[in-house]
Amino acid sequence: MRARTIRIEPLARVEGEGSILVEVRGGRVARVHLGIFEPPRLFEAFLRGKGFAEVPDITARICGICPVAYQMSATRALESDFGVELPAELRELRRLLYCGEWLESHALHVFLLHAPDFLGRRDAFELARDRRELVVSGLRLKKLGNAIVALLGGRAIHPVSVRVGGFHGLPEADQVRALAGELDWGRGAALAALRWAAGLEFPDFEVDYEFVSLRHGREYPLNEGRLVSNRGLDIDPAGFNGEFEELQVGYSTALRGARRGRGPCLVGPLARFNNNFDLLPEPVRRACRGVGLAPPVRNPFKSIAVRCAEMLFACAEAARIARAWSPPPRAGVAVRPRAGEGHGCTEAPRGILYHRYRTDAAGRILEVQIVPPTALNLRRMEDDLAALVQRDLGAGRERLTRLCEQAVRNYDPCISCATHDLRVLWKGLDGGVLEK
Repeated sequence: MRARTIRIEPLARVEGEGSILVEVRGGRVARVHLGIFEPPRLFEAFLRGKGFAEVPDITARICGICPVAYQMSATRALESDFGVELPAELRELRRLLYCGEWLESHALHVFLLHAPDFLGRRDAFELARDRRELVVSGLRLKKLGNAIVALLGGRAIHPVSVRVGGFHGLPEADQVRALAGELDWGRGAALAALRWAAGLEFPDFEVDYEFVSLRHGREYPLNEGRLVSNRGLDIDPAGFNGEFEELQVGYSTALRGARRGRGPCLVGPLARFNNNFDLLPEPVRRACRGVGLAPPVRNPFKSIAVRCAEMLFACAEAARIARAWSPPPRAGVAVRPRAGEGHGCTEAPRGILYHRYRTDAAGRILEVQIVPPTALNLRRMEDDLAALVQRDLGAGRERLTRLCEQAVRNYDPCISCATHDLRVLWKGLDGGVLEK
């Protein structure tokens, strides 16, 4: 059998710049490279030497779609370093803020980036011509998520009101409660989206993933919890580096994360859903069961339906908080920096986002580690691509190309987020290698 090469560059309808290379030799998939050619972002280096109070505003700039996730993981890490505990009202307000981000991010992905794959359309503009109601509903859900982030964060993109110890300022209680009416509409729209997505035609493809997510004893995880998996992992986020490693490859400017000694894992909506289904509110569980969506869900193409289920959860949880929330006396608590190390892990829309900070006695940042969810998923994506191409080797190039692109979009990868701190090697004139 002749050698075949599938090359896709750049990837479309994902956040950032990347490419796919699949080589087939002798009837077997010989090589799969999910390449990322964006330059390293170097945020870990930018943060060194900064005061702790600057960290939330700097980390928010890492991503325009999930800035709240970066702020939340950063503040959780620094608050654990300094021994800060938030009152319940501020904890709930952060949870509401995170619901807004999940809603706007999932709506963007489901309706504008992923839906065209399942409905045979090139893009959302073509989709809108004959499925206008679907796109309009999606845009309204995204607008609702943006409104929550803008109210609590000061603006919808790169919010500025979050600080270590709480917020710089608080909204009025009636402003928060006013969100509830639109969130009630959102629940209906998300439920309709769940029913639509569950009825799509999915490729027959299941994988025995190790699902890694947070798990909280009382609630579906957003801002806190222990790191767990369906294969026995159960650790505090402080133990992250003992269980996970990051490796560099020559064809990508992004590190690749994996379980130490175990290999690739899956983070994101499928992992959260499978590990925490019992913690979803009963109406959300009932809606999922009603459309045949219940653990275990091992088909990555069904992630579009799981994202719709999480939009339903985000609307219900946000409405609950909005109706019950009362402002505390102060927007934040006192923070007394100290030398030490703090760890924070929260659930970004795409999966767990880990931050580690080492500080001096004045709270200046000495060392930073940021591991975004896409970096943890990259090896898993390559494995999915290899398995899919191997399964469908007899298909034509055009079909295989579409299938590969769709498989990557299952993960909603944020490629820009993944390009962070790399080892840069400069080759000297004498043939030696100098590390920088």
